[in-house]
Amino acid sequence: MFDDIDRKIINHWQGGFPLVARPFAAVASDVGIGEDEAIARIRRLREEGVLTRFGPLFNADALGGAFCLCAMAVPAQQWEAAVAAVNARVEVAHNYARDHRLNMWFVLATERPEAIEKVCAEIEQATGLRVFAFPKLREFFVDFRVSA
Repeated sequence: MFDDIDRKIINHWQGGFPLVARPFAAVASDVGIGEDEAIARIRRLREEGVLTRFGPLFNADALGGAFCLCAMAVPAQQWEAAVAAVNARVEVAHNYARDHRLNMWFVLATERPEAIEKVCAEIEQATGLRVFAFPKLREFFVDFRVSA
């Protein structure tokens, strides 16, 4: 069950996670619960699939790496297998479906720019499907948050 405290946790933590010895305790206090409850709630939200990811976002470019938006045209009968193959990659930052010929879109984040091409080729080999890579030409900062 998703309640108001879950919403507060999600909305609060999208704006940053404190870099302190006990970050869960610090933020839990801000939403009016205890540290153990906060950890249990995050665990439950992950297990239920409400949260698909809980972790930091790094600027790969600033660290010498790269980001790349990628797309695939995945036949319906191959969808689950393709999702599993793409999502098994640690380089996949996120993956989502679109109602379009290119119906699977995902973002790769690699430690080195040259690894983008290699990872795309490995995904193609694993799925038997072409990966279309759309490298970033210019960066725009959008402070994107989704209210729970």
